Parts: sequence; C-alpha cells; structure tokens
Amino acid sequence: MTRYALPFLSVAFVAAGVGLAMHTAGVMAQSATGLEDPNDIRASMARAQAQAAEAASRGAELEQAARLATQEAEKTAQEAAALAARIQESEAKIGAAEARIGLIESQRQQLVRRLAERREPLVRLTGALQKFARRPLGLSILRPGSLRETVYLRAMLETTIPQVRARTAALRAEIDRGRALEGEARQAVAALNDQQEELGQRRQRLAAVETRQRIESRQRSGDAARETERALALAEEARDLGGLIDRLGEAGSLRDELAALPGPILRPNVPAQARVAAVAPTTSETPTSGAGLAPVGLQLPVTGQTLLGFGSISDGGVRNEGVTLSPRAGAQVIAPAAGRVAFAGPYRGFGRIVIIEHGAGWTSLITGLARTDVDVGEELVGGGPLGVAGVDQPEVTLELRRAGEPVNPLDFIG
Repeated sequence: MTRYALPFLSVAFVAAGVGLAMHTAGVMAQSATGLEDPNDIRASMARAQAQAAEAASRGAELEQAARLATQEAEKTAQEAAALAARIQESEAKIGAAEARIGLIESQRQQLVRRLAERREPLVRLTGALQKFARRPLGLSILRPGSLRETVYLRAMLETTIPQVRARTAALRAEIDRGRALEGEARQAVAALNDQQEELGQRRQRLAAVETRQRIESRQRSGDAARETERALALAEEARDLGGLIDRLGEAGSLRDELAALPGPILRPNVPAQARVAAVAPTTSETPTSGAGLAPVGLQLPVTGQTLLGFGSISDGGVRNEGVTLSPRAGAQVIAPAAGRVAFAGPYRGFGRIVIIEHGAGWTSLITGLARTDVDVGEELVGGGPLGVAGVDQPEVTLELRRAGEPVNPLDFIG
C-alpha cells in the first residue's frame, strides 16, 4: 500500500513547485498589463502582436527609404523614423510577452485549484488505506470480529484501487500540464528580457541619430531659435490650446502665401522685350496637389490601448477632440504624418505638446509628452521621432484638425 502514497506526496510537492516557479513572472505580468480575465489578456496580447507587426512593416519601409535617399538630411530623417518604428515594435513585443506571461499565470492558478480539488479526497482515502495496511494481521485474530472486518476491508480495497489509479493518472496529467506551463513561462520571460535589451539598444541608436540630425539642422539654418521664440510668444498670448492652434494656423497660412509670391526678376537687357512674370495662382483659384486631402500615411503616435475615442466625454465632463491612448511608460512618440513643426514645448495643463502643420489646411496636435526631441520649424517625415511619453500612467492624445475644425483621426488612418 505504501506505493500509492508516494504519488500524492509528489502531487503536493510538484503543485507547490509550479506555483513558486511561476509566481514572480505572473505578478510581473499582471502588474504590467493590469488585467486578470483570460479573455482580456488574450485580447491585449493579440492587439500587441498586431501593433508589433505593423511597426515592423513600417520600419522596413523606412529603412528602405533611408537606403534610397540621396540627400544626407533626408537619409538621416528616414533613419531616425525607421529606428522610432523599430522601438515601437520592441515596445509592442514586450507588451505581448507580458500578456503571454499573464495568461500563463491565469492558467496556473486554475491548475492549482483543480489539483487541490482532486487531491483532497484522494489524500483522505489513501490515509485511511495506509492506516489499515499498517495494522498487524495477528491483532485481527485477537479481536472479536476483526478477522471478518479485515476480509471485508480487503475486498473493498480490491475495488477501490482501480479508482485510486484512475484519479492518480488524472492528477499526473495535471502535473505534466503544470510542468509545461512552467517551461512556457520561462520561455516567455526569456523573450521579454531579450526584447527589453533590444529596446535599450535601439533607443541608444536613435539618440545618436537624433544628435547628428540636430547638428546638421543647426548648420543648415540659423532661424530655428527665432522661430521657437515666436512660437512661445504665441503660446503666451493664446487663451487656450484651441486658440494657440488657430494662431499658428494663421501664421502658417501667411507663410504659405508669402512662399507662393513670385521672386525678384532681373532687369532685361532689352526693356522692350520684357515680360510680366505670371503670378502664381492662389489656392482659391487653382487648388494645389492634394489640397483638402488628409495627410498621406496618417498613423497613431504611440502603440497602446485606446482610453478615450473622438467625441467621448472625460471624467471631468470635457469632450475629447481627439483619440487618447495609454502607451507603455516612456514609450516612443512619433509624428502621425509628414509636416513642419509649428510648436514644440510645454503648454499649461497638457504636459509637453507638439503641433505639426501638414499643409492643405491640416494640422495635428500631440499632447502628453514628457520630453520633446524636435525644434520649431523642423521638417518631419511621417513616423519621425517626436519624443517620449511619461512614466507614470502616461496618456498621449492625437488631435487632427482640418481648417481649424477637429475631426476624428481614425477616419483617416489606414
């Protein structure tokens, strides 16, 4: 009978071992994802995997564009955008790995509960059988009725043993599943560590490229400081964020009109043969290419879960004029489309913000940055790095405006 007691001791030992081996990974994943329901965890993992695939595809396209670029400034900008996409790919893969660990932890908890339920009756039965098996046979002869009781118990034991074996086999299957989960958890943790290391390396490479990009930009133009001062002055004068966007839009329209004016014409050698230069048509007379159309390749500035959609009401009763996302702490923030930086810096109540002019009356606003890595007047490629999100429950909002009026960005993405 002793051989039947060993499996139950193994059940208790292995179940505890599986729990201890996976506890740290499970706590880490749940604290990162904030989810406990398996269906929610699966949805989070699927979303992160899709975002990683999209960022990887975007990174490959930008890397190809960087290789084909002929001008150094364009090449550097494309390289920076490609690295930003690769950083977002790593961030999404980390989110998927954390969700995977959380799902394994959920399965482990279910397994531990099933083991406890199945083990309890078997432990009681095995204990009774072991106690009976240790009773000396001579004692049964001395006690009246003991021999008859012994024969009865022996017969009952013969019918009970198959049930014990069947239940033990089921427990062994659960134990094997626990060992498999432990192996999956180790693999997921290893993948998570690899992605975190790769993320750090990509951030270092991006910092080096951005430094080179800023040096090249300052060498090409000395107007950046003046444009920054002008943008900050407008920010001080504006009543609110909407007013700032309107003021910057007016300045951008004036700049476009001035750029459309004809340049100086040299005096001809024969005045009689002089011709009047044709004045470039205004946008109201002949629309420019793509005028009125949304920026090409519009994308969200961060990877993460959507907190507030366009038009939804916040807890403070304010209507959201964009899309608010919940990214990872310190997540990479990118330009939603190509354009010119009209404003970059802190703005009251919104953290650090970036306003980008995309042309044809389109403007985007990105709020909730902890650090901005762009300068006013800088020309951006789509997906170029803008800065990073905060570290304490960050929220990044993208607002898209057409002729000053907010529109839903999701209607123009993809």
